[in-house]
Amino acid sequence: MKSKYIFFAVSLVTALSVNAQETYENAKLAGEDLNGTARYVGMGGAMEALGADISTIGTNPAGLGLFRHSNISLSGGLVMQTNGKDFANGNKTNPSFDQIGGVYSTRTGQKSFLNFGFNYHKGKNFDYILNATNSLNGSSQNKQSYLKGALGDEGKGGFFINKDTNGENIGYINATSYINATSKPVAYTWSQIDYLYWNTLIPGSPTASSYNYEPASSYDFNRSHTGYIGNYDFNVSGNLNDRVYLGITFGLKDVHYNAYSEYTETFANGAGAIVSDNRKITGSGFDVTAGVIVRPVAESPFRIGAYIKTPTWYDLTTSNITTLTYRNGTTKKEKGISNSYDYKIWTPWRFGLSLGHTIGTRIALGLTYEYEDYSNINSRINDGGYYDYYYGEYYESSSPDKYMNDHTRQVLKGVSTLKLGVEYKPVTNLAVRLGYNYVSPMYSSDGQKDPGISSLGTSYASATDYTDWKATNRFTLGLGYQFRKFNIDLAYQYSAQSGDFYPFSNIRGVNVTSTNPATGATTTVSESNIATGSKVKNDRSQLLLTLGYRF
Repeated sequence: MKSKYIFFAVSLVTALSVNAQETYENAKLAGEDLNGTARYVGMGGAMEALGADISTIGTNPAGLGLFRHSNISLSGGLVMQTNGKDFANGNKTNPSFDQIGGVYSTRTGQKSFLNFGFNYHKGKNFDYILNATNSLNGSSQNKQSYLKGALGDEGKGGFFINKDTNGENIGYINATSYINATSKPVAYTWSQIDYLYWNTLIPGSPTASSYNYEPASSYDFNRSHTGYIGNYDFNVSGNLNDRVYLGITFGLKDVHYNAYSEYTETFANGAGAIVSDNRKITGSGFDVTAGVIVRPVAESPFRIGAYIKTPTWYDLTTSNITTLTYRNGTTKKEKGISNSYDYKIWTPWRFGLSLGHTIGTRIALGLTYEYEDYSNINSRINDGGYYDYYYGEYYESSSPDKYMNDHTRQVLKGVSTLKLGVEYKPVTNLAVRLGYNYVSPMYSSDGQKDPGISSLGTSYASATDYTDWKATNRFTLGLGYQFRKFNIDLAYQYSAQSGDFYPFSNIRGVNVTSTNPATGATTTVSESNIATGSKVKNDRSQLLLTLGYRF
């Protein structure tokens, strides 16, 4: 049977202009990979006080103030996933264009310079394949939706089920509002996944007014992520008497995220269901970074650096096409849904301190510490706008999604990043580099996606899975060779990260009432839906080549 796709306007008709996104979806856009020039990567990114590398434009802009000559560079390579299996349009090895930029340096005094820089670099590479499988012991994705209906009220994390004018089950705020209100307000807890299950599996037979769930014995999940966040940075920096270095960077971001997943459950009765989800996120953002580097002692090369980055103000669009297919012998049920909407998120402020020191012309040492509190990610609701008649411009306004932001503060936390790097030159034109880069966990150990939040981020959800990723450890090494005004640099990076994957969230202690059709007697039992987690990994390798020219 050919899939039938339905636009999800029926349950969101009152919220077409107000949109938001869910915590775990927002978290995918937060943070940055270790990427840039091969020298920067080979040093573990610990160059925020050493400077004189174009990649510091987006971390400590003052680093460009150490350039005394104009310079251009170009970087690219391969990104390789060391675990997982190929799925859909995802590949474990992918070429990557990572960086292009340059600095124009002008002398303003005997020991002072004014520099202008531009750099593009791939701030985040989404190429990754996630595979997970495990037993379920009677829990299931459709049982999560079923129990939300049993809760019966948006205020309790559920919804009241009744039929709309098209004869489809829809989740309303509660029974009272449905009966008394002419608008029949739909619950924000009513998600796209709920819509699919409540109009396929959950209605019983022979009547559609009897409801039940299908317990599952196991699940299999695969998702391919592709795309990137491109950073376009514009910089002005200066060098004051070779003692104080200042810089400011204006950054633009270009978001391209694509993901395709298939979630398969095998039910206890031998039947099965597949939920396929195709999601796309595009948009742009901007931020500002300011930094300083100081040499406290004139006769010493020791440097101290400090910098601050504003939130990235993202304006985004997301869309999905989601289908559910149920098979039980010759019986087949299939339903589809699609949606597209605009939303905003603001990332947290970032703060950094760094130390740098050179020993003669042979050794360079770098250390950097950064802090960013991801619990302060601000999910925003587009709530209209206003027209400025004086300038002839329309400005869109937004407000915080209070309930989703409260959930973000529970699930996400502050992240510390430590960078260590060393460069050794055995001869004048040859450099050997080593680096280490550590990023603490973003997610709380007991965090989970909450399907009962009264938020548009819940309403628009087309998947129930989430992963609590742990710390990231990156190990790097590199080589650099200088020939006259040309330089060639190579770097290798190994990044290791593990996490706990869950196909859906845990729901505990929901009272479910059933009626015996023969006697009419009712019984109430307490039911739970407990997901089985799977250990997953995101281990990646990168080979990076940079070509540069000084003039």
